[in-house]
Amino acid sequence: MRAVDLHHEYTAGAPVLDTVSLDLDKGRVTGLIGPNGAGKSTLLSAMARLLTPQSGQVLLDGLDIATAPPREVAKRLTVLRQDARVTARLSVVDLVRFGRFPHSRGRLTARDHEVVEEYLTHVGLGALRDRYLDELSGGQRQRAFVAMVLAQETEIVLLDEPLNNLDMEHAATTMQLLRHACDDLGRTVVVVLHDVNVAAAFCDTIVGMREGRIVAHGPAHSVITAEGLREVFGLQIPVHEIGGRPVALHWGATAAVGA
Repeated sequence: MRAVDLHHEYTAGAPVLDTVSLDLDKGRVTGLIGPNGAGKSTLLSAMARLLTPQSGQVLLDGLDIATAPPREVAKRLTVLRQDARVTARLSVVDLVRFGRFPHSRGRLTARDHEVVEEYLTHVGLGALRDRYLDELSGGQRQRAFVAMVLAQETEIVLLDEPLNNLDMEHAATTMQLLRHACDDLGRTVVVVLHDVNVAAAFCDTIVGMREGRIVAHGPAHSVITAEGLREVFGLQIPVHEIGGRPVALHWGATAAVGA
């Protein structure tokens, strides 16, 4: 998947995407990081066809997703939005069944039911399959949504801040599920994250954005550095290596001179 020269403005003269190009690493976990307003969610929305940029293209194996048939795109990529919620009183299993819609068009086959049960088990919600979503904890609900997007069985999975409002345990569980989706299921995962240390721990590639541009791109050891974080956040952040991974001590950050 490639984003090519994406440009978008919500306010004239203030681009939220400023000619952004990005090639996704197939079969890897890519984390998008950056300050609020950097353009992370807008980039993800453009890649998910939730937003049509004013210029540029998003290509999926050479196919322009803006003009491709929606069902064809839905069979190849799926997205979990930051504001994912349902207003109807749905059970867990019914939510996960929605992931099969591009394949079944609402008429589930035996194979569809098999896939649904497989992913319910995969996220540890098999025993809660008949519970209503409003009876679950926040972490359990998020796992149900992850099961739904995985059940769509697309090559590419896009997630916008899936760790919002999760405690440490459920945040780690969610990232472990995404890591497993990449390593064992062969999915290409792109996830918007606020915590740079989570990105360093779970992502193969990190893309740092600031003011609508990509200012850092590479593995954790090249992006989660004092210099890299200065480029992304405009802060001087101490970085140490613990257990072979970079760890940013962001609570000790200070304004970077000239940032």
